[in-house]
Amino acid sequence: MWEFEAGFIGLFLSAFFAATILPVASEAFLIGMLSFHYDPLICLFVASTGNTLGAILNYYIGYLAKPIWLKKIRVSLTQIEQWKDRVHKYGVWLALFSWLPLIGDLIGVVLGFFRAPKVLTFVFFAIGKLLRYAIVILLYFLF
Repeated sequence: MWEFEAGFIGLFLSAFFAATILPVASEAFLIGMLSFHYDPLICLFVASTGNTLGAILNYYIGYLAKPIWLKKIRVSLTQIEQWKDRVHKYGVWLALFSWLPLIGDLIGVVLGFFRAPKVLTFVFFAIGKLLRYAIVILLYFLF
C-alpha cells in the first residue's frame, strides 16, 4: 500500500518541479506509473495538480520580483517591452501555454510580473496542464 501512495507523491513532486526551472521529465514518471498499472485518472489529477501548483509558484516569483532584479540578470528593456506587449495582447490566454518546455516557466513568471488576473490565470494554467497530461496518457494507451 505504501508503494502506491509513494508513487503518487513522486508523481506530484516530479510534476511540480517540472513546472519550475528544474529539468525534470514528469512525463517519463507518469508513463512509468501507467506501465505499472496505476489508475490513469488519478495519475492525470495528481500530475496536473502538481504541475499547476508549480506554475502558480512561478507566477508568484514574478509577482514578487522587483524591476531592479531584471537588470541584475541582464534582461534588457527591449525584452521587457516585448513581453509586456504580449501580456497586454494575449493576457491570461498565455497561461494555456505554460506547459511548453523552456518558455512555459517564463510565461508564468511574466504573467505574475505584469500582474495578470490571478484566478483566471490559475484556471488557464490548470486547463493547459490538464490537457498536456491527458494527451500524454492518451498517447500512452494508443501506442
